[in-house]
Amino acid sequence: MKWLYDIGRVLRRELTNMRADAGLLIFFILLPLAYPIVYTLIYNPEVVEKVPVAIVDDSRTPESRQLARQASASPSFGLYGYAANMADAKELWAERKVYAVLHIPSDYAKNIHNGVQAHPTIYCDMSLLLRYRALLSAMTSLQIQLAGDITAERVDMLGAEASGLGGLPIDVGTHFLGDTSQGFASFVIPGIVVLILQQSMLLGVALLGGTSRERRRANGGVDPRALDDVAPVPTVIGKTLAYLLFYIPVSIYILHFIPLMFDLPHYGSPVDYLLFIFPMLIATAMLGQTLISIIREREYVFLYLVFTSVIFLFLSGLTWPRYAMPPFFRALGDLVPATFGVEGFVRINSNNATLGDNSGQYVALWIQSAVYFVTAALVNYRLRREGRVSAKADAQRSPSIAADTMPPA
Repeated sequence: MKWLYDIGRVLRRELTNMRADAGLLIFFILLPLAYPIVYTLIYNPEVVEKVPVAIVDDSRTPESRQLARQASASPSFGLYGYAANMADAKELWAERKVYAVLHIPSDYAKNIHNGVQAHPTIYCDMSLLLRYRALLSAMTSLQIQLAGDITAERVDMLGAEASGLGGLPIDVGTHFLGDTSQGFASFVIPGIVVLILQQSMLLGVALLGGTSRERRRANGGVDPRALDDVAPVPTVIGKTLAYLLFYIPVSIYILHFIPLMFDLPHYGSPVDYLLFIFPMLIATAMLGQTLISIIREREYVFLYLVFTSVIFLFLSGLTWPRYAMPPFFRALGDLVPATFGVEGFVRINSNNATLGDNSGQYVALWIQSAVYFVTAALVNYRLRREGRVSAKADAQRSPSIAADTMPPA
Protein backbone atom coordinates (compact mmCIF):
# COMPACT_ATOMS: atom_id res chain seq x y z
CA MET A 1 0.00 0.00 0.00
CA LYS A 2 2.90 2.35 0.76
CA TRP A 3 4.27 1.72 -2.74
CA LEU A 4 0.90 2.42 -4.37
CA TYR A 5 0.58 5.61 -2.35
CA ASP A 6 4.09 6.70 -3.33
CA ILE A 7 3.45 5.90 -7.00
CA GLY A 8 0.35 8.06 -6.88
CA ARG A 9 2.30 10.93 -5.27
CA VAL A 10 5.03 10.75 -7.92
CA LEU A 11 2.42 10.57 -10.68
CA ARG A 12 0.68 13.72 -9.47
CA ARG A 13 3.95 15.60 -8.95
CA GLU A 14 5.29 14.64 -12.39
CA LEU A 15 2.06 15.74 -14.09
CA THR A 16 2.37 19.08 -12.27
CA ASN A 17 5.96 19.50 -13.44
CA MET A 18 4.98 18.59 -17.00
CA ARG A 19 2.17 21.13 -17.14
CA ALA A 20 4.52 23.87 -15.92
CA ASP A 21 7.18 23.20 -18.58
CA ALA A 22 6.38 24.82 -21.93
CA GLY A 23 9.31 23.13 -23.67
CA LEU A 24 8.11 19.72 -22.59
CA LEU A 25 4.58 20.38 -23.85
CA ILE A 26 6.06 21.16 -27.26
CA PHE A 27 7.81 17.77 -27.31
CA PHE A 28 4.88 15.83 -25.85
CA ILE A 29 1.98 17.44 -27.70
CA LEU A 30 2.89 19.77 -30.56
CA LEU A 31 5.67 17.63 -32.06
CA PRO A 32 3.76 14.31 -32.28
CA LEU A 33 0.59 16.06 -33.43
CA ALA A 34 2.17 18.19 -36.16
CA TYR A 35 5.09 16.13 -37.47
CA PRO A 36 3.06 13.27 -39.00
CA ILE A 37 0.91 15.75 -40.89
CA VAL A 38 3.90 17.75 -42.14
CA TYR A 39 5.81 14.65 -43.26
CA THR A 40 2.82 13.16 -45.06
CA LEU A 41 2.01 16.41 -46.85
CA ILE A 42 5.62 16.64 -48.04
CA TYR A 43 5.49 13.14 -49.54
CA ASN A 44 2.17 13.69 -51.32
CA PRO A 45 1.61 12.99 -54.15
CA GLU A 46 3.24 9.68 -53.39
CA VAL A 47 4.36 8.70 -56.89
CA VAL A 48 6.67 10.64 -59.20
CA GLU A 49 4.90 11.11 -62.54
CA LYS A 50 5.66 12.66 -65.91
CA VAL A 51 9.43 12.76 -65.59
CA PRO A 52 10.73 14.81 -68.57
CA VAL A 53 12.36 12.45 -71.09
CA ALA A 54 14.02 13.12 -74.44
CA ILE A 55 13.94 10.47 -77.19
CA VAL A 56 16.72 9.94 -79.73
CA ASP A 57 15.28 7.83 -82.55
CA ASP A 58 18.08 6.71 -84.85
CA SER A 59 15.86 3.99 -86.35
CA ARG A 60 13.00 6.17 -87.60
CA THR A 61 10.78 3.17 -88.37
CA PRO A 62 7.20 2.24 -87.47
CA GLU A 63 8.57 -0.09 -84.79
CA SER A 64 10.61 2.68 -83.15
CA ARG A 65 7.68 5.09 -83.27
CA GLN A 66 5.50 2.45 -81.61
CA LEU A 67 8.09 2.12 -78.84
CA ALA A 68 8.15 5.90 -78.37
CA ARG A 69 4.34 6.11 -78.30
CA GLN A 70 3.98 3.34 -75.75
CA ALA A 71 6.73 4.81 -73.58
CA SER A 72 5.18 8.29 -73.61
CA ALA A 73 1.81 6.76 -72.69
CA SER A 74 3.24 5.57 -69.37
CA PRO A 75 2.32 7.76 -66.36
CA SER A 76 6.00 7.94 -65.42
CA PHE A 77 7.12 9.36 -68.78
CA GLY A 78 6.68 13.01 -69.65
CA LEU A 79 7.84 13.27 -73.26
CA TYR A 80 9.81 16.50 -73.56
CA GLY A 81 10.51 15.99 -77.27
CA TYR A 82 12.76 14.33 -79.81
CA ALA A 83 16.46 15.13 -80.00
CA ALA A 84 18.30 14.89 -83.31
CA ASN A 85 21.20 13.00 -81.77
CA MET A 86 22.80 12.11 -78.45
CA ALA A 87 24.81 15.35 -78.38
CA ASP A 88 21.61 17.42 -78.42
CA ALA A 89 20.11 15.15 -75.78
CA LYS A 90 23.14 15.71 -73.54
CA GLU A 91 22.65 19.47 -73.85
CA LEU A 92 19.04 19.13 -72.73
CA TRP A 93 20.25 17.00 -69.82
CA ALA A 94 22.91 19.54 -68.85
CA GLU A 95 20.28 22.32 -68.87
CA ARG A 96 18.09 20.18 -66.54
CA LYS A 97 15.27 20.19 -69.07
CA VAL A 98 15.15 16.38 -69.10
CA TYR A 99 16.13 13.75 -66.53
CA ALA A 100 16.35 10.78 -68.86
CA VAL A 101 17.14 9.95 -72.49
CA LEU A 102 15.64 7.02 -74.41
CA HIS A 103 17.95 6.02 -77.25
CA ILE A 104 16.56 3.79 -80.00
CA PRO A 105 19.46 2.45 -82.13
CA SER A 106 19.43 2.44 -85.92
CA ASP A 107 19.21 -1.38 -86.11
CA TYR A 108 16.21 -1.61 -83.78
CA ALA A 109 13.59 -2.63 -86.36
CA LYS A 110 16.08 -4.69 -88.38
CA ASN A 111 16.99 -6.82 -85.38
CA ILE A 112 13.34 -7.40 -84.48
CA HIS A 113 12.49 -8.65 -87.96
CA ASN A 114 15.60 -10.85 -88.11
CA GLY A 115 14.81 -12.47 -84.77
CA VAL A 116 17.82 -10.83 -83.12
CA GLN A 117 17.58 -9.17 -79.74
CA ALA A 118 17.16 -5.39 -80.02
CA HIS A 119 18.79 -3.03 -77.52
CA PRO A 120 17.03 0.28 -76.89
CA THR A 121 18.75 2.10 -74.02
CA ILE A 122 17.47 4.49 -71.38
CA TYR A 123 19.85 6.79 -69.52
CA CYS A 124 18.48 7.91 -66.14
CA ASP A 125 19.51 10.69 -63.81
CA MET A 126 20.43 9.08 -60.47
CA SER A 127 20.42 12.31 -58.44
CA LEU A 128 16.92 11.44 -57.24
CA LEU A 129 16.17 7.78 -56.59
CA LEU A 130 12.41 8.21 -57.01
CA ARG A 131 12.79 9.41 -60.60
CA TYR A 132 15.08 6.52 -61.46
CA ARG A 133 12.74 4.01 -59.81
CA ALA A 134 9.70 5.32 -61.69
CA LEU A 135 11.42 5.26 -65.08
CA LEU A 136 13.02 1.86 -64.54
CA SER A 137 9.69 0.34 -63.47
CA ALA A 138 7.92 1.84 -66.50
CA MET A 139 10.58 0.58 -68.92
CA THR A 140 10.52 -2.90 -67.41
CA SER A 141 6.74 -3.11 -67.84
CA LEU A 142 7.03 -1.80 -71.40
CA GLN A 143 9.74 -4.35 -72.18
CA ILE A 144 7.57 -7.23 -70.97
CA GLN A 145 4.58 -5.95 -72.96
CA LEU A 146 6.56 -5.50 -76.21
CA ALA A 147 8.23 -8.87 -75.80
CA GLY A 148 4.82 -10.50 -75.48
CA ASP A 149 3.42 -8.71 -78.53
CA ILE A 150 6.44 -9.51 -80.72
CA THR A 151 6.43 -13.14 -79.60
CA ALA A 152 2.72 -13.41 -80.43
CA GLU A 153 3.35 -12.02 -83.93
CA ARG A 154 6.17 -14.49 -84.54
CA VAL A 155 4.06 -17.42 -83.38
CA ASP A 156 1.15 -16.35 -85.57
CA MET A 157 3.47 -16.31 -88.58
CA LEU A 158 4.09 -20.05 -88.08
CA GLY A 159 0.58 -20.86 -89.26
CA ALA A 160 -2.98 -21.29 -88.14
CA GLU A 161 -2.23 -24.32 -85.98
CA ALA A 162 0.08 -22.29 -83.77
CA SER A 163 -2.05 -19.17 -83.69
CA GLY A 164 -3.40 -19.99 -80.24
CA LEU A 165 0.07 -20.08 -78.71
CA GLY A 166 0.71 -16.33 -78.74
CA GLY A 167 2.26 -14.47 -75.84
CA LEU A 168 5.05 -15.28 -73.43
CA PRO A 169 5.32 -18.79 -71.98
CA ILE A 170 4.99 -17.36 -68.46
CA ASP A 171 2.84 -14.41 -67.51
CA VAL A 172 4.48 -12.54 -64.64
CA GLY A 173 2.29 -10.39 -62.43
CA THR A 174 3.51 -7.98 -59.73
CA HIS A 175 1.54 -7.42 -56.52
CA PHE A 176 2.89 -4.86 -54.06
CA LEU A 177 1.74 -6.09 -50.67
CA GLY A 178 1.00 -3.34 -48.19
CA ASP A 179 1.67 -0.57 -50.72
CA THR A 180 -0.52 -1.14 -53.74
CA SER A 181 0.06 2.37 -55.08
CA GLN A 182 3.87 2.02 -54.80
CA GLY A 183 3.76 5.38 -53.06
CA PHE A 184 6.66 6.74 -51.06
CA ALA A 185 4.46 8.04 -48.25
CA SER A 186 2.71 4.68 -47.91
CA PHE A 187 6.13 3.06 -47.64
CA VAL A 188 7.92 5.37 -45.22
CA ILE A 189 5.28 7.15 -43.08
CA PRO A 190 4.10 4.06 -41.08
CA GLY A 191 7.68 3.61 -39.88
CA ILE A 192 8.41 7.29 -39.31
CA VAL A 193 5.37 7.83 -37.08
CA VAL A 194 6.63 5.13 -34.70
CA LEU A 195 10.02 6.83 -34.61
CA ILE A 196 8.28 10.16 -33.89
CA LEU A 197 6.61 8.58 -30.86
CA GLN A 198 9.94 7.40 -29.50
CA GLN A 199 11.96 10.54 -30.22
CA SER A 200 9.39 13.00 -28.87
CA MET A 201 9.08 11.02 -25.63
CA LEU A 202 12.85 10.68 -25.23
CA LEU A 203 13.32 14.40 -25.76
CA GLY A 204 10.62 15.30 -23.26
CA VAL A 205 11.74 12.88 -20.55
CA ALA A 206 15.38 13.92 -20.91
CA LEU A 207 14.34 17.58 -20.83
CA LEU A 208 12.59 17.04 -17.49
CA GLY A 209 15.61 15.18 -16.15
CA GLY A 210 18.04 17.90 -17.22
CA THR A 211 15.85 20.56 -15.61
CA SER A 212 15.74 18.55 -12.37
CA ARG A 213 19.54 18.28 -12.30
CA GLU A 214 19.81 22.05 -12.81
CA ARG A 215 17.52 22.61 -9.82
CA ARG A 216 19.63 20.25 -7.70
CA ARG A 217 22.80 22.20 -8.46
CA ALA A 218 21.06 25.46 -7.65
CA ASN A 219 19.67 24.15 -4.33
CA GLY A 220 22.59 22.32 -2.79
CA GLY A 221 21.83 18.92 -4.29
CA VAL A 222 18.09 18.99 -3.58
CA ASP A 223 15.34 19.31 -6.17
CA PRO A 224 12.44 21.13 -4.45
CA ARG A 225 10.01 19.78 -7.07
CA ALA A 226 11.05 16.14 -6.62
CA LEU A 227 9.92 13.63 -4.00
CA ASP A 228 13.25 12.38 -2.73
CA ASP A 229 11.58 10.60 0.18
CA VAL A 230 10.09 8.08 -2.28
CA ALA A 231 12.19 5.04 -3.19
CA PRO A 232 13.64 4.85 -6.73
CA VAL A 233 11.41 2.01 -7.94
CA PRO A 234 8.07 3.72 -7.17
CA THR A 235 9.53 6.93 -8.56
CA VAL A 236 10.36 5.32 -11.91
CA ILE A 237 6.95 3.64 -12.11
CA GLY A 238 5.09 6.82 -11.20
CA LYS A 239 6.94 8.89 -13.79
CA THR A 240 6.38 6.25 -16.47
CA LEU A 241 2.63 6.24 -15.77
CA ALA A 242 2.59 10.03 -16.13
CA TYR A 243 4.23 9.82 -19.54
CA LEU A 244 1.88 7.04 -20.64
CA LEU A 245 -1.14 9.19 -19.77
CA PHE A 246 0.07 11.61 -22.42
CA TYR A 247 1.20 9.12 -25.03
CA ILE A 248 -1.61 6.59 -25.13
CA PRO A 249 -4.05 9.10 -26.73
CA VAL A 250 -1.21 10.50 -28.86
CA SER A 251 -0.45 6.97 -30.09
CA ILE A 252 -4.08 6.41 -31.04
CA TYR A 253 -4.03 9.65 -33.02
CA ILE A 254 -0.75 8.86 -34.82
CA LEU A 255 -1.22 5.15 -35.46
CA HIS A 256 -4.93 5.10 -36.23
CA PHE A 257 -6.14 8.47 -37.46
CA ILE A 258 -3.13 9.66 -39.48
CA PRO A 259 -3.36 6.68 -41.91
CA LEU A 260 -7.09 7.26 -42.24
CA MET A 261 -6.67 10.99 -42.87
CA PHE A 262 -4.18 10.50 -45.71
CA ASP A 263 -5.46 7.18 -47.08
CA LEU A 264 -2.27 5.34 -46.18
CA PRO A 265 -2.14 1.52 -45.82
CA HIS A 266 -4.20 0.61 -42.78
CA TYR A 267 -5.12 -3.06 -42.76
CA GLY A 268 -4.27 -4.34 -39.28
CA SER A 269 -6.46 -4.56 -36.22
CA PRO A 270 -6.30 -1.46 -33.95
CA VAL A 271 -6.26 -3.75 -30.91
CA ASP A 272 -3.19 -5.58 -32.22
CA TYR A 273 -1.05 -2.55 -33.01
CA LEU A 274 -2.07 -0.64 -29.87
CA LEU A 275 -1.22 -3.64 -27.69
CA PHE A 276 2.03 -3.99 -29.61
CA ILE A 277 3.05 -0.36 -29.22
CA PHE A 278 2.31 -0.31 -25.46
CA PRO A 279 5.57 -2.03 -24.36
CA MET A 280 7.49 0.21 -26.77
CA LEU A 281 6.15 3.27 -24.95
CA ILE A 282 7.14 1.75 -21.61
CA ALA A 283 10.63 0.89 -22.86
CA THR A 284 11.04 4.39 -24.29
CA ALA A 285 9.98 6.02 -21.01
CA MET A 286 12.44 3.85 -19.07
CA LEU A 287 15.20 4.56 -21.61
CA GLY A 288 14.58 8.29 -21.28
CA GLN A 289 14.93 8.09 -17.50
CA THR A 290 18.16 6.15 -18.00
CA LEU A 291 19.60 8.77 -20.35
CA ILE A 292 19.12 11.44 -17.67
CA SER A 293 22.51 10.30 -16.35
CA ILE A 294 24.22 12.10 -19.26
CA ILE A 295 21.82 15.07 -19.45
CA ARG A 296 23.21 17.60 -16.99
CA GLU A 297 21.32 20.58 -18.41
CA ARG A 298 18.24 21.15 -20.54
CA GLU A 299 20.32 22.16 -23.55
CA TYR A 300 22.14 18.83 -23.56
CA VAL A 301 18.96 17.25 -24.93
CA PHE A 302 19.54 18.91 -28.30
CA LEU A 303 23.22 17.99 -28.31
CA TYR A 304 22.76 14.32 -27.47
CA LEU A 305 19.36 13.23 -28.75
CA VAL A 306 18.08 15.32 -31.67
CA PHE A 307 20.70 14.06 -34.16
CA THR A 308 19.94 10.42 -33.27
CA SER A 309 16.65 10.51 -35.20
CA VAL A 310 18.39 9.83 -38.52
CA ILE A 311 20.60 7.14 -36.95
CA PHE A 312 17.61 5.36 -35.40
CA LEU A 313 15.77 5.54 -38.74
CA PHE A 314 18.55 3.59 -40.46
CA LEU A 315 18.94 1.15 -37.57
CA SER A 316 15.23 0.31 -37.69
CA GLY A 317 15.64 -1.39 -41.07
CA LEU A 318 13.11 0.85 -42.80
CA THR A 319 15.53 2.05 -45.47
CA TRP A 320 18.08 -0.79 -45.34
CA PRO A 321 17.30 -4.37 -44.23
CA ARG A 322 18.68 -5.27 -40.82
CA TYR A 323 19.88 -8.70 -41.95
CA ALA A 324 22.27 -6.93 -44.37
CA MET A 325 23.78 -4.76 -41.62
CA PRO A 326 27.10 -5.57 -39.95
CA PRO A 327 26.72 -7.33 -36.56
CA PHE A 328 27.72 -4.19 -34.65
CA PHE A 329 24.90 -2.10 -36.11
CA ARG A 330 22.37 -4.89 -35.68
CA ALA A 331 23.35 -5.11 -32.00
CA LEU A 332 23.12 -1.33 -31.68
CA GLY A 333 19.66 -1.40 -33.22
CA ASP A 334 18.56 -4.02 -30.69
CA LEU A 335 19.05 -1.42 -27.94
CA VAL A 336 16.53 0.98 -29.51
CA PRO A 337 12.80 0.38 -28.83
CA ALA A 338 11.78 1.90 -32.17
CA THR A 339 13.74 -0.79 -34.04
CA PHE A 340 11.29 -3.49 -33.01
CA GLY A 341 8.41 -1.01 -32.90
CA VAL A 342 8.82 0.02 -36.55
CA GLU A 343 9.21 -3.55 -37.77
CA GLY A 344 6.19 -4.87 -35.89
CA PHE A 345 3.88 -1.93 -36.58
CA VAL A 346 4.61 -1.94 -40.32
CA ARG A 347 3.79 -5.65 -40.45
CA ILE A 348 0.52 -5.19 -38.59
CA ASN A 349 -0.53 -1.94 -40.24
CA SER A 350 0.55 -2.58 -43.83
CA ASN A 351 0.53 -6.39 -44.17
CA ASN A 352 -2.37 -7.24 -41.86
CA ALA A 353 -0.22 -9.31 -39.51
CA THR A 354 -1.45 -10.16 -36.02
CA LEU A 355 0.13 -9.70 -32.63
CA GLY A 356 1.05 -13.38 -32.63
CA ASP A 357 2.89 -12.97 -35.94
CA ASN A 358 5.14 -10.42 -34.22
CA SER A 359 5.74 -12.37 -31.03
CA GLY A 360 9.52 -12.03 -31.38
CA GLN A 361 9.42 -8.24 -31.57
CA TYR A 362 6.75 -8.09 -28.85
CA VAL A 363 8.83 -10.14 -26.42
CA ALA A 364 11.93 -8.08 -27.30
CA LEU A 365 10.11 -4.87 -26.35
CA TRP A 366 9.10 -6.30 -22.96
CA ILE A 367 12.69 -7.41 -22.37
CA GLN A 368 13.87 -3.89 -23.17
CA SER A 369 11.27 -2.52 -20.74
CA ALA A 370 12.59 -4.75 -17.95
CA VAL A 371 16.24 -3.91 -18.63
CA TYR A 372 15.68 -0.18 -18.86
CA PHE A 373 13.49 -0.29 -15.75
CA VAL A 374 16.48 -1.57 -13.77
CA THR A 375 18.85 1.00 -15.31
CA ALA A 376 16.38 3.84 -14.71
CA ALA A 377 16.05 2.88 -11.03
CA LEU A 378 19.85 2.75 -10.68
CA VAL A 379 20.23 6.17 -12.31
CA ASN A 380 17.55 7.61 -10.03
CA TYR A 381 19.34 6.20 -6.98
CA ARG A 382 22.73 7.53 -8.12
CA LEU A 383 21.43 11.04 -8.78
CA ARG A 384 19.85 11.18 -5.32
CA ARG A 385 23.07 9.97 -3.74
CA GLU A 386 25.03 12.64 -5.59
CA GLY A 387 22.56 15.22 -4.31
CA ARG A 388 22.93 14.05 -0.70
CA VAL A 389 26.73 14.07 -0.98
CA SER A 390 26.63 17.57 -2.43
CA ALA A 391 24.27 18.80 0.28
CA LYS A 392 26.47 17.27 3.00
CA ALA A 393 29.59 18.90 1.54
CA ASP A 394 27.85 22.26 1.45
CA ALA A 395 26.78 21.83 5.07
CA GLN A 396 30.34 21.02 6.13
CA ARG A 397 31.71 24.02 4.30
CA SER A 398 29.14 26.47 5.66
CA PRO A 399 30.47 26.68 9.31
CA SER A 400 34.03 27.42 8.15
CA ILE A 401 32.75 29.98 5.69
CA ALA A 402 30.74 31.62 8.46
CA ALA A 403 33.81 31.67 10.78
CA ASP A 404 35.95 33.28 8.11
CA THR A 405 33.40 36.00 7.52
CA MET A 406 32.66 36.82 11.22
CA PRO A 407 34.10 40.16 12.42
CA PRO A 408 36.76 40.00 15.18
CA ALA A 409 35.52 40.27 18.78
